[in-house]
Amino acid sequence: MSDKPHDYCGIFGVFNDPDAAVHTYYGLHALQHRGQESAGIVTAWYDPEKKIPVMPQHKGFGLVLSVFEDQKIFTQKLHGRAAIGHNRYSTSGSAGNASNIQPFRVHYKNGNLAIAHNGNLTNAAALRYELEQKGVIFQSTSDTELILHLISHSEKKTQLDQIIDALRHIQGAYCLLLLTDDKLIAVRDPNGFRPLVLGRKDESWMIASETCAFDINEARYVREVQPGEVLIIDRDTVETGETRSLFLDRLEGTGISQCIFEYVYFSRPDSMIFGENTDKVRRKIGKYLAREYPIPDITLSRPEKDPIVISVPDSSNTAAIGYAQENQKMGHSCKFEIGLIRNHYVGRTFISPGQESRKVKVRTKFNTVKGVLKDRVVFLVDDSIVRGTTSAHLVRMIRSAGPSEIHFLVSSPPITHPCFYGMDFPSPKELIANVYQQDIEKIRKAIGVDSLRYLSTRGLVDAVREAHPAGPGYCTACFSGQYPVPVDKRVKKDENDFFD
Repeated sequence: MSDKPHDYCGIFGVFNDPDAAVHTYYGLHALQHRGQESAGIVTAWYDPEKKIPVMPQHKGFGLVLSVFEDQKIFTQKLHGRAAIGHNRYSTSGSAGNASNIQPFRVHYKNGNLAIAHNGNLTNAAALRYELEQKGVIFQSTSDTELILHLISHSEKKTQLDQIIDALRHIQGAYCLLLLTDDKLIAVRDPNGFRPLVLGRKDESWMIASETCAFDINEARYVREVQPGEVLIIDRDTVETGETRSLFLDRLEGTGISQCIFEYVYFSRPDSMIFGENTDKVRRKIGKYLAREYPIPDITLSRPEKDPIVISVPDSSNTAAIGYAQENQKMGHSCKFEIGLIRNHYVGRTFISPGQESRKVKVRTKFNTVKGVLKDRVVFLVDDSIVRGTTSAHLVRMIRSAGPSEIHFLVSSPPITHPCFYGMDFPSPKELIANVYQQDIEKIRKAIGVDSLRYLSTRGLVDAVREAHPAGPGYCTACFSGQYPVPVDKRVKKDENDFFD
């Protein structure tokens, strides 16, 4: 497993486009960073031979490019003017379970229905128990299946009312795309944990986890899907150009809690999420890192050459630029350099036998630019440290290039608590901050650097708010342990988990 937190998936939907499946394919490709273990697309189509509405699907394990490498999938199978797609990252226990690959598709008394889900239901265990007592048989370990059963068991008459009824029973962090025979429905949880955006291309409408999925399709960003919004797109939307929405109530005592880690690590820097550009926010985070830890306060010597600032590519690039630029503004000479090169073509199945496994993976993923690093004071900026094992191997690689000093700067606070809202962390006891009881000096020695500095939680929140003053609240539970929405403590992250 990579020594980074993982987000669970990316979702994309299209309504009213003859190439709906193709646009979804490109959208999923742009969202590949949000999930690499499986991908799937479902379309809505009226079969003229059978004279019934149908929902063709294609999904499988692997990256988008490999799952959909046969063009006949689009020309002969995934017909229709509406589609939804899903990229998945799963926990190790459920990674090999094909029944967990989304989107899920069912046919029941009120028609066809497909669903793609990003996030976690915090009351999943209670809902699953309740449904099992009613005799429901589950086909997967995914909490997404719970939503389908809630819809099919609703006593409401219309399909839309059944969907709304089901949504009022679920809690937690989620973004959903539901495809019916005649509608595309987008849902964002009332606390707004995960990002979801609305786009437009000519007469078609698009929904995505991030705006980078619009760019690849030459669609324009319209707006965020609001927290608690149930956005309905149908033929009336196409004819009038107006979407219609319903809103779900938040749990009493809770507020907007957007995941701050989306800005730190998950989202692509070219995306706009939560109403602001990710690149802009990360530069501000680097700026605040420099204010808390300016270069002269850290260096151990007076080097002849200016210190260099390098990033662990790619998610830390703009934070490192922000750190270097702010130091320069404060009169501290330094230079941003490319000291690490990332190999983007390393697959998850790269052979790395024996105890050298993690070292080999680090060496195949990164390489040093020795001429840049030799005899220099190096400030290494990374977005986070989880277990610390990969960081330690990376530092050893850099050390072998001959720098005079290595100072490690982390653009987020120490991760100390599990996330129940859509991020996958190791168990708390595996987090390096907990292994060493948050003793920064002990963590520094374990990683092998001359100094180690973490951005404070206050600094992180202030940086995000400076970049996006109009933004509402943010969730920092993984740093603080303060969970903004109640969590059912029966939920477990293992081979029997309910997370998606």
